[in-house]
Amino acid sequence: MFTRRSFLGTAAAGLAMPALANAQFQLDPKFTPQYVRVRADLAPGQIVVLQKARFLYFIEEQGKALRYGISVGKAGLEFSGTAVIQVKKEWPTWRPTDEMIERDPHLYGKFKDNDYVQPGGPGNPLGARALYLFQNGRDTYARIHGTNALRSIGRAASNGCFRMANEHVTDLYNRIPIGTTVTVI
Repeated sequence: MFTRRSFLGTAAAGLAMPALANAQFQLDPKFTPQYVRVRADLAPGQIVVLQKARFLYFIEEQGKALRYGISVGKAGLEFSGTAVIQVKKEWPTWRPTDEMIERDPHLYGKFKDNDYVQPGGPGNPLGARALYLFQNGRDTYARIHGTNALRSIGRAASNGCFRMANEHVTDLYNRIPIGTTVTVI
């Protein structure tokens, strides 16, 4: 027989489990930020994303980059090409695109037929920081952003964005200005 106390205790433990699982999860060391050598013809100050390898490179100087592990878009949802970061936000708000709501109504149903926008904060899918990618002055809806879903790093798991651990995207956010070129291969 359940008592109110045992029910509440079980519910609280269930809610805490995802946070505890992430707290205990350790990224593969290859996906932690590290300095690497890169081609000398890559211009300092740009970002290069290698989707198949699951890495984002911030070119700091000729032949040297800071490499971060990322999650990329699921099959059919990949972003590629060259874009410019035109907006940077700390603890951004978020709303799935209409295509995301249509594609996965079970997950995004609470956003259907309303204007609800999820406030920024630790539970927001965009995480601690977001860098908005634009082409020819138009929002691509692709982002480089944080995530609490650390298990997705190194995988094709997003709806077209590039996910990074929150502390890693915060580091990158602090290094780059508006106008940074991003090339996704």
